[in-house]
Amino acid sequence: MTQGTTLPSQTPSRFDEDSTQTEPPFNLDAERAVLGACMHKADIIDAVRPVLGDDAFYRPAHETIWRALLTQHREDKPTDPIILTELLQQQAELQRVGGPAYVFQLADAPYGTGSAAHHAEIVREKADLRRLMTSAVRTLQQAQKPGADPEAIRSEVEAEVRAERERALASGQGRLSRFATDGWSFVKESGADAEPLWGTREKTVWAPGESLMIVGAPGVGKTTLAHQVIFARLGLQETVLEMPVAPSRRVLYLAMDRPKQIAKAMARRVFPTDEKILRERLVVWEGPLPATLDKEPDLLTDLAAAHQADTIVIDSLKDAVSTMVDDSLAVAFHNARMRALRNGVEIMELHHQRKATADAPRGQRPSLDQVYGSTWITAGAGSVLFVTGRAGDPAVTLHHLKTPTGEVGPLDVTHDHVRGTTTVDPTKDPAVVLHNAPNGLTARDLATVLIGGGDPERADIEKARRHLSRLVDSGLATKADGIAGGAGGGQQARYYASARHLTAVG
Repeated sequence: MTQGTTLPSQTPSRFDEDSTQTEPPFNLDAERAVLGACMHKADIIDAVRPVLGDDAFYRPAHETIWRALLTQHREDKPTDPIILTELLQQQAELQRVGGPAYVFQLADAPYGTGSAAHHAEIVREKADLRRLMTSAVRTLQQAQKPGADPEAIRSEVEAEVRAERERALASGQGRLSRFATDGWSFVKESGADAEPLWGTREKTVWAPGESLMIVGAPGVGKTTLAHQVIFARLGLQETVLEMPVAPSRRVLYLAMDRPKQIAKAMARRVFPTDEKILRERLVVWEGPLPATLDKEPDLLTDLAAAHQADTIVIDSLKDAVSTMVDDSLAVAFHNARMRALRNGVEIMELHHQRKATADAPRGQRPSLDQVYGSTWITAGAGSVLFVTGRAGDPAVTLHHLKTPTGEVGPLDVTHDHVRGTTTVDPTKDPAVVLHNAPNGLTARDLATVLIGGGDPERADIEKARRHLSRLVDSGLATKADGIAGGAGGGQQARYYASARHLTAVG
C-alpha cells in the first residue's frame, strides 16, 4: 500500500478523529520492505536502526514486529520469520500483528536487501512529517483557545522544532549521517582493495564500485564485447580478451536501444545448455524505462532491488537520460549511477562517440572529449573503453582512456561476427613482440610497433616503457641499462626476453 491509500479500518491512526481531516503521511510498502529485509539478513538491522530511530513505523503491527526484530538481534538470535513468529506468539502479539501469514508475507516482499537503508529513510521521513503535523495541530488548537498568548505559543513551537532537529542529528538519522563513516572503516573496509570485476590488479578494466563505460561508433562491436563480459559474469566463460572476469549473482540488462538486434547479437553465443543459467540469472528489460534517470535518480537502485540483480547493463546511455549534452542532467544521471553503486550494484554502460570523430583512422588514439555529451558523463565513470574502427570491420582497436589501475592496451582485436567472440591480435602483445625480437627492444621500438608505425609521442614511449618494466618485474624480460648522452650521444635502455620467457612462449 503506497502513500495516500486509505488504511484498513483495523489499522488505528495516531491522530484523534476530530483533530484533523488530513491523512498523515505514511508509506506501508517501505515499512514492509524494511522489515522483510531485516528478516532475510540480520545485519541490515544495524544499518537501518540509526536511520529509523524511535517510533518510526506508522502501522502499530509493524512497530511491534520491529521491536521483536530488535530483541532477537540484541541477543544474537536469528531473525527469520519462523523464529520471529514463535517470539511474537510467546509475547501474545502474534494475532494482533496479523498472524503467521502476515509475518511470512513480509518476509516474501518482492524487494532485495540492497535498498533497505533507502527504504528506512522513507519510513523515517514520513514519521518526521507526522510528528510535525501533530505539532502543527497542537499549535492550531492552542491558538484557537480564548486568551491565547502568541509569544508563549511561538516559544513553544521554536523549542519543539529545535528539540526535533537535535534529536535527529544526535541519533544519526537522515541524510546528514546516513553515509558517513569513520576514516579507518573508509580506508580498510570500503572494498577499495577488492579483486577486479574484469582484469587484474595491475591492469583493471572494471573495478568493483565503479562503472565501466564502453564507447564507440555504431558497428564497431561495443555490444559484442559487452555481451562477452555479461556471459562471463554469468559463469558461461572465464575470460574476455584473455583477462579474468569475476562472477555475478544476477544481471539486469536494460535493452533500451533496439532490443531485437540485441537479442540477435546475444543469440550468436547462446547454446541449449545455457538455458537454466539464462532463465535464472539474466533479466532483460525491453524498451524504454518508466522514467529517465535524471528525473528519478533512485530508479536504477529500485530496478536492481526489484529483480535481485547485482549488475546492471545500460544499453545505451542516450536512452536513459533526457539529454546527454546538458551538464545539470549529466550530473543528475551521475547521482543515479552513484546511488546504485553505493547500494552494491555494479554498472556497465554502452555509449556513443561524437559523430564528427566516427571516421578517425584505425589505431589513432581517441580522447575523452570525443565521447558524446557532457564531460560530466565520463568524469563520473570509473573506467572508459573506447573502440575505434569502421562499422562492420572485424578488426578494431580498443583504447583504455580512463583507468582504475594500469592501462590496458591499446589492443588490436578481431571480432568473430558469426560466433560473437573477440580475440586479441597477438602481434601487438608486448610479450610476444619482445619474444620475436632477438636483438631486444627499446621503449621507443615497442612504442612504434604498438601504435602501428610512425613516430611515437612521448606518452606512447612511456607507456611502452611501463609494459617492458612489468615484463621485467614478472621475470619474463631482462633490462640492459642505457648510457647517458654526451659528445658521442647516448644509448637507450634495451630489453630482452628472458630464458624463461623464450621457453614458455617458444
